[in-house]
Amino acid sequence: MPLLYNEFSSFLKENFPYKVQKISLNAGFTCPNRDGQKGHGGCTYCNNQTFNPDYCRTDKSITQQLEEGKSFFSRKYPDMKYLAYFQAYTNTYDELNVLKQKYEEALSVKDVVGLVIGTRPDCMPDELLYYFEELHKTTFLLVEYGIETTNDNTLLRINRGHSYEDTIDAVQRTVALGIPVGGHVILGLPGETREDLIRQAGILSRLPLTTLKMHQLQLIRGTRMAHEYLHHPEDFHFFELEDYVNLIIEYIEHLRPDLVLERFVSQSPKEWLIAPDWGLKNYEFNHLVQKRMLESGAYQGKKYEV
Repeated sequence: MPLLYNEFSSFLKENFPYKVQKISLNAGFTCPNRDGQKGHGGCTYCNNQTFNPDYCRTDKSITQQLEEGKSFFSRKYPDMKYLAYFQAYTNTYDELNVLKQKYEEALSVKDVVGLVIGTRPDCMPDELLYYFEELHKTTFLLVEYGIETTNDNTLLRINRGHSYEDTIDAVQRTVALGIPVGGHVILGLPGETREDLIRQAGILSRLPLTTLKMHQLQLIRGTRMAHEYLHHPEDFHFFELEDYVNLIIEYIEHLRPDLVLERFVSQSPKEWLIAPDWGLKNYEFNHLVQKRMLESGAYQGKKYEV
């Protein structure tokens, strides 16, 4: 099959001479829109329990979480190496000495060959970036910013506590020090139209991102958004599978051709998920997208405008 978009697996092969797997970590952080610095309650859509594996618990050390994650994957791939993925909440939101201790504990675990740091664009002080700059000279490092949307009205509505201008600033400061940057967006947030999302692809393409993750809006039990939906369902649109496949293909066509695309969907556990429930695993969705792209002559960057 011809290369229809830049896959994350190819990006990893370019950076490592062996198989690597990310292992998610919960290192006990919080967020500034949870602890009162910028707000309370966190993002309206967020329930971290939906994407943390069972071993990912704060009563376990970073080392223990990594070892348990390794034991899961090593049964199938004994020679696998690993990236410690600081995923839950805001993983740059603490004192520098505390952050360094956590990152370096992860790197001290056997077969861990790099870090992926998930954070917010308003939680990246310069002193931490200078540390990352030095760290990146000796190990693989990817900083992943939760952008979520380029629309400031939506960011306000979902209680993010930062603006898109904060995203631009954080990405540019990080890239200026030679550190690769990933972005994460949610497609289908309330108030955003299909046209808004396609326009967003072009806006994001102007950022110097290396990788991009996207996924559909999911309505999760126990979140403020689930409460909002109960009272105002007319404010929400949840994609049918076919509609979302078509959106993703058009979105990909409007993206910068060299962006590495890591993910198109997310699958929350059924016991937490209200909607949408397509019953597809990530690789099945990817195959469906690739098949439709091949049939229609679509490819990444086809409609990208510099």
